Amino acid sequence: MSILDEAKALVDGQRQEDYGDMNASFTRIAGLWSAYLGVPVSKFDVAKMMILLKVSRSKHGNHFDSLCDCVGYIECIDRMLE
Repeated sequence: MSILDEAKALVDGQRQEDYGDMNASFTRIAGLWSAYLGVPVSKFDVAKMMILLKVSRSKHGNHFDSLCDCVGYIECIDRMLE
């Protein structure tokens, strides 16, 4: 399975089952991060920051799961823009 196919399967399946609606989840996380940091954070910022976390982790190798998660967060951004 390609990274893109795996990412879409995760976004549509297990991640949604585990964490619920992505808009609600990313909005909730943004609210928590905003309160903690004292600056406004959007749900899109959350997804982008998670991508950066995965990019940082991939410094030690191109692990399929980290790359898949990056693509998954991009898919989330795309869907939240709809």
